[in-house]
Amino acid sequence: MTNAAGSDNTIRFSDRKAASPAFNKLYAEGMGLVEETASYLEGDGRRDAKQLGRVAATLYAAESMRLTTRLMQLASWLLLQRALNSGEMSIDQVKSEKGKIRLDTTSANKDVATWNQMPATFCDLVRRSLRLQARIRTMDEDIFAPEGEDDLLNPENPVLNQVNLLKTAFGS
Repeated sequence: MTNAAGSDNTIRFSDRKAASPAFNKLYAEGMGLVEETASYLEGDGRRDAKQLGRVAATLYAAESMRLTTRLMQLASWLLLQRALNSGEMSIDQVKSEKGKIRLDTTSANKDVATWNQMPATFCDLVRRSLRLQARIRTMDEDIFAPEGEDDLLNPENPVLNQVNLLKTAFGS
């Protein structure tokens, strides 16, 4: 939507989402998970790992590295977004730095034979980190979608697809 002066009056709800109480909650949750994981891995996690067999201990070590990498990437994204929200960084600076962040860190397949030997607390931390990563990826896609790719204009939008089906069904 453009006014007579030619400036864009379109309100991108995704921009507001990044500065919303929902982002603040996500930020607190993410940073809390980083702290909780670090505390576990340095404390009870060390004790738990020593009780594992050789093969399970190898999986635990590999998955611990994936977990810490994932959480550091998520924390970096959260800190960049917070810097943008507070005006400490420009959108161009954030986009430049964001290119260094990976939001696609995977985890070991839960069907691996020794996965069931992993400590329950560790498995919970992995599960929660993957869930947080998915939420941050969604927010990242919303915030940094190229101009003109608003959710309501995206043909892959499931809500829009349903609205169009209803229009077709009822002839409106």
